[in-house]
Amino acid sequence: MIEDNGLTPGDRLPSERELSERLHVGRSSVREALRALELLGLIETRRGEGTYIRDFKDHQLIPLLSTFILQGDKSKRDVIETKTLIEKDCLSLVLNRQLKEDHLNRLLDEVDDDTPLDDFLVKIIQLADNYLILRIWLILKDFSDSFALHDDKLQKSDYIQFIQVLTSKDQEKVLKVYEKLKGMSNNR
Repeated sequence: MIEDNGLTPGDRLPSERELSERLHVGRSSVREALRALELLGLIETRRGEGTYIRDFKDHQLIPLLSTFILQGDKSKRDVIETKTLIEKDCLSLVLNRQLKEDHLNRLLDEVDDDTPLDDFLVKIIQLADNYLILRIWLILKDFSDSFALHDDKLQKSDYIQFIQVLTSKDQEKVLKVYEKLKGMSNNR
């Protein structure tokens, strides 16, 4: 319904009565669902004004879930491994896309010394042009950020080397440079 109506953060949700009618459920069910969404920080209720959508980026859902779901070291390794697999697959997608070299070179304008590797990788993943993969990767990134395992800032020269290899379209070389950069970011 939020998507169908084009609602964005800051927009007011319909009343409980209207939601109940639209969704064909009881008002008590709507009230409980709204209470749960408010507890997660996805909506806010302003007394006398109504219920409003909050900015998704400000909610604490990922850290909250990670405290319950990702308690063991294996769970954390699984998140990092899955994130890495997605990154590698996105590199393959980018290599198979008919991207102009200037698309890749434009990425260099957006990085400098000490740019976090994930800030660079999100741009690569966007070039893969698969919205679902991007959303999954962002969730995994949020989970891995909650672990606070390392500082992953690299130098611009590292990114220049990576772009040069990407433009060569040699998948084996690209994966080697990717692994090197991941190793460098984990050791800083």
